[in-house]
Amino acid sequence: MPQLTRRGALTAALAGLAPLALPRTGRAQALPDRPIRIIVPYNAGGITDVISRGVAIGLQAALGQPVVVENRPGANGTVGTQAAARSAPDGTTITMGITDTFAINRFTFPQLPYNDEADFAPISMVTRVPFALMVGAHRREITDFASFVRESKREAGKFSHASWGVGSSSHLAFEFVARHQGIEKLHVPFAAQAPGMQAVAAGQVDSMMLPVGGAESLARDNRARIIALAHPSRIDLTPGVPTLGELGVPLATGLWLALYAPARTPPAAIARLNEGVREALKHEQTLSVFRQQAGAPEPSTPEDLAAFARAERAQWAKVVREAQITVSS
Repeated sequence: MPQLTRRGALTAALAGLAPLALPRTGRAQALPDRPIRIIVPYNAGGITDVISRGVAIGLQAALGQPVVVENRPGANGTVGTQAAARSAPDGTTITMGITDTFAINRFTFPQLPYNDEADFAPISMVTRVPFALMVGAHRREITDFASFVRESKREAGKFSHASWGVGSSSHLAFEFVARHQGIEKLHVPFAAQAPGMQAVAAGQVDSMMLPVGGAESLARDNRARIIALAHPSRIDLTPGVPTLGELGVPLATGLWLALYAPARTPPAAIARLNEGVREALKHEQTLSVFRQQAGAPEPSTPEDLAAFARAERAQWAKVVREAQITVSS
């Protein structure tokens, strides 16, 4: 994404926005009169960063105080998430949690440096974005899912697949497809989504499973082809692209994103942040960012987010166990 025309421009534009000088309201007194910091545990330019910066615009307008994004990447999100867990529980530091950091890492890291339940207070769900399976434009012989399966089997053990880390949702989603189709692939993990995309675009890696917004930007520039969506139905962003379900692969997954505060954050602060998120997800600039990523606003109560995350952990535990994936410490 950083090197991609539309995504890079979007990220730069969002990063450069000056804080809005908005009046304080009585409701906002539940939060200290300081900037709100959203810790993003991944690199700038990836899906988590782009969505977080879009939310920051709406949240800033809703709360009437500055909202800044701080990137703290490392170890598939564990570095930034741990930093968020150790932050002061006063409502001024929150983190954008995703599938990996709040549902998968606990099963793949032998010694996870944070507890995704005990160390955090849920605020609200934000959005979900579907995954897409793409191949680099250099694989001219692969034009659809059938030829993808054929060629990957012909090059058993050599056909390469990028992800943003061992045990990441990107890795596990493709692992499901590979196991279902009997594909023996070469996994090439990267430190973040953008470097994996760049490798596919440059012809260094053959394929990748990633959020559809990033895949679409490469496809639009004729540097990759999207051959399937891991989504229950087809979407407007990628007209004509079939779902994996249509192709006989029972996989509908993607990346969910949600906001969390450190544990012991006062209930009044959580309530005000939840109210702010609900207002933020109606902001036109925020919605514009979501549309470019094929996401829709999904605000929730803290209780509903907690229940959703518990269900996600149960599902991903099964996937990790069957795939026997562990991140080396």
